[in-house]
Amino acid sequence: MDIRFYNNPLEEPRAREDVRFRQIGLFIHPDLRRMAFGVELTPFRERPSIAVTLINSDGEPAGSLHIIETFTPNMSLTMHFRDAETKNPYTLVAVLYYTWPEQEEKQLVERRELTFEVLQTGEQIFKFEK
Repeated sequence: MDIRFYNNPLEEPRAREDVRFRQIGLFIHPDLRRMAFGVELTPFRERPSIAVTLINSDGEPAGSLHIIETFTPNMSLTMHFRDAETKNPYTLVAVLYYTWPEQEEKQLVERRELTFEVLQTGEQIFKFEK
């Protein structure tokens, strides 16, 4: 029996140091107070974690999200903006990392920083090289 957990059977799961963000998608909801954060990773052998921080134009935290040891390379989660009023532009920092139960340090694999504005509902896709 041959069981495959990835869409592309020609692409083998990667080691920790080779896992990358393929794309990050943002969808601003009509209320302009929530945002769907979507991510696609390269296939992986070991489950990575992702930390997402949203920073407003004043340099203050406006939201955060932590995905601990994901099972799937594709996912979408909702983030809420903490700001009482929209403070454009926003910077989203996504960090892909691994941890060890017996150690406090993290193995940082990739960091992406994206700037966007919350003006109207809609989707923005940021694609990266494979």
